[in-house]
Amino acid sequence: MKNVGKLDARIRYGISLALAVFGLIIGPFTSFAIGLYVAAVVLSLTGAVGFCGLYKVLGINTCPLEKK
Repeated sequence: MKNVGKLDARIRYGISLALAVFGLIIGPFTSFAIGLYVAAVVLSLTGAVGFCGLYKVLGINTCPLEKK
């Protein structure tokens, strides 16, 4: 069941790109940069799959097709 809408997914892609670029700027192999890369991957995956576990726990649904 999807709970991430198209606009939400696009925002996630943009934020993940910004996090990855920022990680490259501050130093690609620092622990902080690796944390930024992990966050970027999680945001990209949740956008691509259309499901966010945190949204499920909080009862949030930004996907208009899946609303009840």
